[in-house]
Amino acid sequence: MIFVTVGTHEQPFNRLVKKVDDLVAQGNIKEKVIIQTGFSTYNANHCETHKMMSFDEMQQALKDARIVITHGGPSSFIEALQFGKVPIVVPRREEYNEHVNDHQVDFTKLIEKRMNNIIPVYDLKKLGETIENYNKIVKNKNADESSNNSNFNEQLERIVEELV
Repeated sequence: MIFVTVGTHEQPFNRLVKKVDDLVAQGNIKEKVIIQTGFSTYNANHCETHKMMSFDEMQQALKDARIVITHGGPSSFIEALQFGKVPIVVPRREEYNEHVNDHQVDFTKLIEKRMNNIIPVYDLKKLGETIENYNKIVKNKNADESSNNSNFNEQLERIVEELV
């Protein structure tokens, strides 16, 4: 199952909802897709949609999903990371009236560079290809880097070994 969340920002993210719906309609996505559409106005005809979801429903969808696709809001993709998922992140863009500025693009680029634990998609034409190659792409990502615990532990181990 693929879970898509656009968050709760009051501007629609029709571009992402429509693209995913089109990929299902065209047969590029063959598995079940659940989309939390928020304030989007596009009605997906080929996916299960929910305007909003309860905390428990979101947690279950994140847990059950093979792939999580999210907007560039930090809380949405951090939640996916907490479930051990490497999310595909599609930042909202000001030029499409999806947000007030391009801070999601900037933040996504920063996290991609520093953490390498997300799969950014800046051009929606590449979303289908990204989903198709997801398993290959994930192998080059830091899947366990949702927190710095493992890095901290490794560095602490090295320091202790040097001291002994």
